Amino acid sequence: MQFKHPELLYALFLLLIPIIVHLFQLRKFQKEAFTNVAFLKEATIQTRKSSQIKKWLILCTRLLLLAAIVMAFAQPFTSKSHTFNSKKETVVYLDNSFSMQAKGNQGELLKRAVQDLIGNVPEDETISILTNDDVYKNTSIKAVKNDLLQLDYSSNKLSGEAALLKSKTLFSKQKSTLKNLVFISDFQQDASEFLPKTDSLTNLHLIQLKPVNNNNVAIDSAYITATTASSIELKVTLKNSGKAIENLPVSLFNNEELIAKTSVAISDKTETTFSLPTDKEINGKITIDDTNLQFDNTLYFNINKASKINVLAINAEDGAFLNRIYTDNEFNYTSTSESQLNYAIIDQQHVIVLNELNSIPNALVAALKSFENQGGSLIVIPSKDINIQSYNALLNHFGSNFKDLVQTEKRITSINYVHPLYHSGVFEKQVDNFQYPTVSSFYNSSLNTGTAILRFDDSKPFLYQTKNVYVFTSALNAENSSFKNSPLIVPTFYNMGKFSFKNPALYYTIGKENTFDIETQLQQDDIVTLASDALNIIPKQQYFNNKVVVNTSETPAVAAIYNLKNKNETIKNVSYNYNRDESNLMYQNLSASKNTTVSDSITEIFDTIKSDAKVNALWKWFVIFALALLIIEMLILKYFK
Repeated sequence: MQFKHPELLYALFLLLIPIIVHLFQLRKFQKEAFTNVAFLKEATIQTRKSSQIKKWLILCTRLLLLAAIVMAFAQPFTSKSHTFNSKKETVVYLDNSFSMQAKGNQGELLKRAVQDLIGNVPEDETISILTNDDVYKNTSIKAVKNDLLQLDYSSNKLSGEAALLKSKTLFSKQKSTLKNLVFISDFQQDASEFLPKTDSLTNLHLIQLKPVNNNNVAIDSAYITATTASSIELKVTLKNSGKAIENLPVSLFNNEELIAKTSVAISDKTETTFSLPTDKEINGKITIDDTNLQFDNTLYFNINKASKINVLAINAEDGAFLNRIYTDNEFNYTSTSESQLNYAIIDQQHVIVLNELNSIPNALVAALKSFENQGGSLIVIPSKDINIQSYNALLNHFGSNFKDLVQTEKRITSINYVHPLYHSGVFEKQVDNFQYPTVSSFYNSSLNTGTAILRFDDSKPFLYQTKNVYVFTSALNAENSSFKNSPLIVPTFYNMGKFSFKNPALYYTIGKENTFDIETQLQQDDIVTLASDALNIIPKQQYFNNKVVVNTSETPAVAAIYNLKNKNETIKNVSYNYNRDESNLMYQNLSASKNTTVSDSITEIFDTIKSDAKVNALWKWFVIFALALLIIEMLILKYFK
């Protein structure tokens, strides 16, 4: 039992006064002459005993009466909390990720959670609600009821730790309040296990909602496996997290036209292949019919006519190997000598190759610096006899330089497999022994910033990258190097060319950092937009002389095929799909969570919160007790003889 005004309890010391008066009160008896009092002795003794008992009863009754009145004014109460809290704070995290589309006993998990939340929180009670997209701070259910009823599923899934940290910021800094944090989620299994750390000021309640079954089929991915002169082979991967299915229809659309349909049997994972024409742009949509989660039943993709990459080779040596790598189907390759170079075409290029120039003129140095600043890629191949000063006038701008020429034979033995040039699709596995290319001379170099891609056996760089510049430290002509005869020559130069202009991929995943280039000319204040039937978005973009670099991450948030537009002109079509991480209906076991309340019922948790915060006032009982004692005293005075 606790007291709202404990200072009034000092008044109980006043009860000593009637006790002292009672103990020291003296009565004088008056003597009366009487002829014979022998027969009265027994009656007198009995009267005195009865009188003493009556006085003690009256004293106890009055003491209890006064004590009850003092206790009533001190306002006693009982509560489950250790201290009296005049204010309660409640923060609710409501998970509206796609996995909450799964159906429970009473329908979709999210929809049922919203109904239970509205039904269990008093309309006017102050509460803060956090979803994956929105925050409603210090509001009431009455104010946000319509927003909750219209709450849609979100592709922006917060991890358990992120949601916990974000939720705690919604509490005030007052330490005297009773804080309750309620997590409503299915707690789907992900890369990191959710083990919340709680503090003494916050009560954490975890409500885990689970579906009635874990069946779900998802279109996981699609990719091109082969391209011929007449057809493109598109392979589609499907995954199943529940019971095996013998016959699952898979449909392929171009815009709204059904162009192919097949059927697959799936237990865990399966693949199917579609054949598409190479001479036709495809705004594709692959669909399946699955009654569980809906967000992963459709996968959008685009097959656009790829923009060719402009490559300019400034040759002082034979550039035939470049011509064989940069073929007409993917590149616009131009070869020229330094003396015949037309400086006007530099700004139109995506890649410029300096092929063993002895010296780089100052005018070309200035033009190449500007070209790189505008997003162009530069490949530098020195000759065996260079003007180091002229080369360093260019390289110093990018944080590197050449030093002396070392005329010693070296083998190229180290490959940086994690570098983008070799990270994907070049090697099936790391190669430990192959016929190493050799050079008979190379330049020592100083690299302040950048990454070595290929190294000699003494770890000195043979090829390195700094910003958008790729620099060889050795001449590649046949007299000086065998690199042109190495299997590395094609993927190295091909990828350096391809990475200079990133054509839009088959599709992109919403929520990830996505970057691609488009070839268009923008006038002053013009912008590129992403448009679909219902949305028009301005993505992050950077304009260069010959391309626009588009970057998307949080937007768009809706899966669809989007038109990349410059004003009203459609430049490309780009597809965005939802992340498939939530397709696998596996859930965390919260039994290991410490210092938390775990339940599968929203009603149960909010009943617990109400019980914890409830204060049972007892002062009325003490008033009733005082009245009862007053009546008892009156009865004693009237009837006790």
